Amino acid sequence: MDLYKMGLWQVFLAGGPVMWPILLCSIFALAIILEKIWHMHKIRIDTQQFLSSILDKMKRHEVKEAMQICDKTNSPVAHILKAGILKYDRPREQIKESIEDASLYEVPKLEKNLTALATIAHISPLLGLLGTVTGMVRCFQTIQMKTASLHPVSPGDLAGGIWEALLTTVAGLIVAIPTFVAYNYLVNQVNTFILEMEKASTELINFLTE
Repeated sequence: MDLYKMGLWQVFLAGGPVMWPILLCSIFALAIILEKIWHMHKIRIDTQQFLSSILDKMKRHEVKEAMQICDKTNSPVAHILKAGILKYDRPREQIKESIEDASLYEVPKLEKNLTALATIAHISPLLGLLGTVTGMVRCFQTIQMKTASLHPVSPGDLAGGIWEALLTTVAGLIVAIPTFVAYNYLVNQVNTFILEMEKASTELINFLTE
């Protein structure tokens, strides 16, 4: 049977039952990746420009207007800065503590589902290996049965069973490699957001406590 002449569905079925959990992993991974990319695109802002507008309002003692700008901006940077602005007339430690409390709520939202994505990237090749091992077990069972019934075992019997068993390893790697690349990209994006939040909050704290 020529692999390159087979349809995707035929290849999928040839891989055996372990192909189903691998397929589920690919669906979940794709859903998480698309959701995270969409969410990060939605909350991305020009942090420096946003901070400048906030500081400009605070210089004019327009605290209410500064908070309105934060309310209208859908970004974790805006949320933590608002927490600091609400304590603008308090000591530095209280402002800092308020911002840190807000970040404890915002950072987990940024990191949501990343652990699941990392898990999928790690277990997909293991599922592929499991499918290959179970496929090899079936292959040797066939050899044992044919030998016990005094039927000759042909090289085709071995080759056919082995390549079908290896399909799950291929499928597992096909899922794992792009998932791992996407995971590293998303982690980098989250770290960038966190760094921007830290820089903006530090500048706000320094401004309010000068």
